[in-house]
Amino acid sequence: MSSSSLPRPWGLDAIARWMPRVPRWQLLLGASALVIAAVLAVLFAVARAHPGIAYTTAPIAVETLTQSVTASGTVNPQNSISVGTQVSGTIASIDVDFNSKVTKGEVLARIDPSTFQAQLDQAQASLAQAEAQAAAAGSTASGGQSSIAIASANNTAQDAAVAAAQANIVKAQSALVLAQLQEKRDASLSAQGYLAQSQLDGDRSTTAQDQAALAAAQAALAQARAQAQASSATIALSSSTAQQQGASAQAAAAAVQLARASVQQDQLNLSHTVITSPVDGTVIARSVSVGQTVAASFSTPTLFTIAQNLQKMEVDINVGEPDIGNVRARDPVAFSVLAYPSRTFHGTVAQVRINPQTLNNVVTYDVVVDVPNPDGALLPGMTANATIDVASAKNALVVPLAALAWRPSAGNAAASGSSPWGKLAGGSGNVASSPGTSGMLFVLQNGAPHHVAVRVLLATSTQAAVAPLQPGTLHSGDAVITAATGSSASARKGPARSPVSGAMRVMH
Repeated sequence: MSSSSLPRPWGLDAIARWMPRVPRWQLLLGASALVIAAVLAVLFAVARAHPGIAYTTAPIAVETLTQSVTASGTVNPQNSISVGTQVSGTIASIDVDFNSKVTKGEVLARIDPSTFQAQLDQAQASLAQAEAQAAAAGSTASGGQSSIAIASANNTAQDAAVAAAQANIVKAQSALVLAQLQEKRDASLSAQGYLAQSQLDGDRSTTAQDQAALAAAQAALAQARAQAQASSATIALSSSTAQQQGASAQAAAAAVQLARASVQQDQLNLSHTVITSPVDGTVIARSVSVGQTVAASFSTPTLFTIAQNLQKMEVDINVGEPDIGNVRARDPVAFSVLAYPSRTFHGTVAQVRINPQTLNNVVTYDVVVDVPNPDGALLPGMTANATIDVASAKNALVVPLAALAWRPSAGNAAASGSSPWGKLAGGSGNVASSPGTSGMLFVLQNGAPHHVAVRVLLATSTQAAVAPLQPGTLHSGDAVITAATGSSASARKGPARSPVSGAMRVMH
């Protein structure tokens, strides 16, 4: 049988009959293309039925991660003094103005002193009168003491007179006794006829005279005693008078002291009409004008506000209750002000004041930040938007926070009966972001994820500094998985992607 007699394939004969002029080799080439297209269509359909996994990754970076607290506050001088007045009156003159540089003791303003000068003159006159009255009272008190001395001398003399009178009585009594004995003896002799009657009469006369002398001495004693009692009464009266005069002198001396105090008070009030600066500094506020009346009856009015040193400022930042527990003294602070939007100022937390401030049920605390201001760029009252660095991890392995949240699909583990990644830390994709807690990262190696157990050193809202629990299992530049799509993708997506993350698609 020849080759021309062999039966042709049905397809080629059909194609040859319909296209008799097309070369056979072209027909074979077209048929092959159709077969390849069909195979590709089948493969594409299979691929759509069993898609691969697309991993989103981010490189691990070695850098310093800082945790910060943001808040706003106001720029103020570190030490500002309100200068007021202790006296009321009309402002007569003002010697300084806003932004004036002043020194300690420099005159700032003067209050009209006429009223206070008149009060001082009146007080000085009252003092002179009180001093004169005190001098007169002192002289009277001295006279009273002299009267007491004279009365005491008279009393002494009267006491001596009483003693003399008593002695005279004793003498008169002795003479009377002698005279009576003589008379009795002479009377006996006269009765016997041995003595003349005249002698007896003389004895009787002598006895009578001695009796009269005794009576006179007794009367003199009574008189001396009465005079002594009168002298004692005079001493008592003089003492009482002297005491009254002494009390008057003391009252006059006290009146002098009171008048002197009034003079000193009026002198002080007069000196207060001159308002001076208590410190060296700059006038940042002036609240009065010439001719204005200030009243210091119930409170001290503020005339000037002086900033002691504008090259050292402070920022009073209002930090909310959720963040205040992380702020400590000596924490570094960076802030900006609207006047210099492209400039960053730096300071240090000096104090965290424990006095709470509540506004609309929001509790805040005042954090005082010391800021150097050598060029005077910062002015009182500026609004500062501050960032307080409360913690940092230096030269640490930094990953997106989403990497700690991502976990492989639980379906793979269920299909095989055990997880191909080992025991999943944290289960159900919880984010371990508290410092000191343990977590798990998945690093993409050779197109497949490999888990690495880590410890969180520090975490922010988007990043975390970690350290591997086993040294050498995590390196800078490793690609950590933050999300995945497709079959067997993550059962839970993590937080928003880090700005440094990239994407890698791996098809299985």
